[in-house]
Amino acid sequence: MIGDTIAAVSTPYGKGGVALLRVSGPQAVEICEHVFLPKNRSRLSDALPRQAIYGEILAPDENGFWRSVDDGVATVFKAPHSFTGEDTVEICCHGGILLTQTVLSALFVAGAMPAEPGEFTKRAFLNGKLGLSSAEALGDLLEAQTQEQIALAHAGMRGKIEEACTGIYTSLRDILASIYVKIDYPDEDLADLSREQILNRLSDCESALAKLVHTYRTGHAIAEGIQTVICGKPNVGKSSLYNRILGREAAIVTDIEGTTRDVLTERASLGRVTLRLSDTAGLHDTENRVERIGMDRARDLLEEAELILAVFDATKPADAEDRMLAQELSEKCGVSIAILNKSDLSAEPDSFYAERFQHTVSVSAATGEGMDTLCGMVEALFTDGLLDTGRDAVLSNARQHASALSALEAVRRAMVSLTAGLPVELACTDAEQAMSALSELDGRAISEDIVSSIFSRFCVGK
Repeated sequence: MIGDTIAAVSTPYGKGGVALLRVSGPQAVEICEHVFLPKNRSRLSDALPRQAIYGEILAPDENGFWRSVDDGVATVFKAPHSFTGEDTVEICCHGGILLTQTVLSALFVAGAMPAEPGEFTKRAFLNGKLGLSSAEALGDLLEAQTQEQIALAHAGMRGKIEEACTGIYTSLRDILASIYVKIDYPDEDLADLSREQILNRLSDCESALAKLVHTYRTGHAIAEGIQTVICGKPNVGKSSLYNRILGREAAIVTDIEGTTRDVLTERASLGRVTLRLSDTAGLHDTENRVERIGMDRARDLLEEAELILAVFDATKPADAEDRMLAQELSEKCGVSIAILNKSDLSAEPDSFYAERFQHTVSVSAATGEGMDTLCGMVEALFTDGLLDTGRDAVLSNARQHASALSALEAVRRAMVSLTAGLPVELACTDAEQAMSALSELDGRAISEDIVSSIFSRFCVGK
C-alpha cells in the first residue's frame, strides 16, 4: 500500500558475490537504523545523500537479540532525489541465499512491509519520477533477449514516447484554448486562430499521430514478437528450419514421417525481428488419429498467425498436396513466405511457387544457405528500416498503440467537421477526446487497474 515502507531483495535469487536489498518509504532510514550500524558509530539519518557507508548488518536471533550477521555497505537516498521519489536505503551484503533472506527478514521485523512485484517502479511512476511509457520500457529492458530489444527499451526509458505525446498534446491544447476564447467571448476579437489555421494545426497533429501509430508495426515485431507458424508436408524440413532459426537442436529431426506430432513453440530472433515461433505437424492425408490431432492444432495456429513459413521440398515438383496447401494459405490473413528448402540439393525449384506466393526464398535448413535472405525479407515485411529504434519514439505494445490510434481517429473526426463547414466548436469534443487518449498513452490520466496490470509483470525488487 502506498504510504507503507517496503523492502525487497533487488538482485536475483541465488548465491553470488553480493546481494542488494532496497527499502523505500517514509520510514526507510528509521527501519534501516535497526538493521545497519555504521562502523564509525554515526547514524544513517545523519549520512550524506548517496554516500556509501561501511558497517555491520544486524538481525535478531531466536531469542530476539539483535546480533551482527554480516558486514556491508548502505547508501541513503533522500526524497525526492531517489528512484522512487521517496526516502530510500540500499543495503549491500554478501550474496548467500540464507544470509540475504536473514537480512530481509530483519527489515520486516524492524517494520518494513514486503514489496509487491514492480512496486518500486510503480511508486516512481506515481511520484512523477517516471512516465508510464518509460516505466513500461524499463520492464521491457529487464525482459530483453536481443540487442534490438535493448535499444528499443533504452529509447523508451529516455522518454521519447512522452516527448512525442507532449508536443501533440500541447498543440491540441492551444487549439482548444483559441476556440473556447471565441465561444466565451463572441463579441470580442480575441481568437488568435482562424478556421483555416485551426485546420492546419490539426493536420500537423494528424501527421504526427499517424507517424507515431505507424511505428507500432516495428515496435511490435521487436518487442512483442510476430506470431509465426512453420507448416508444410511431412519430411520437407520444417523441424530443421525451426532448429536453424533457434540456433540449437530444439526439435527432433528424422526421415520418418510424422516425427513432429504436436506443436513446439519458442521465442527466437531473426535479425531485428522477434518471432513467437511454432513448429507444427506435417499437413497431409492420414488415418492416424494422433497425427490428425496434431494437424488440427497446426491449422488452428495458422488462423492466428501473422507470419506463415510454408516449407516445400525444392528437390521435387509441386504435387497435389503442395498445391492444396498453397491454396489454403492464400485464404489466410497472415503474410505467407514459401520456403523452398534443400536448395543445396536443387538448382531450380518448381516455378509453381513463384506463381502462387508473393514471397519466396530458397534455403538449406541443413547448411544455413539462404537464411540471410530470409532474415532480410522478414525484416522488410515487419519493420521500418528508416526508424532508429535506439533514438526514435516507437510504440512497443498494444496498449500504447490503441491509445495513439484513438487519438488519431479523434483528430481526423475534428478535421472532417471543420472541412465540412460545421461550427468550429463541434471540433472541440473530438479534440478533447484526442487529448484524453494521449493522456492515457503517457500516463497522465489512466485507471488504477491498468497501472496495476502493467507493474504486476515486473519482478519483485524492481
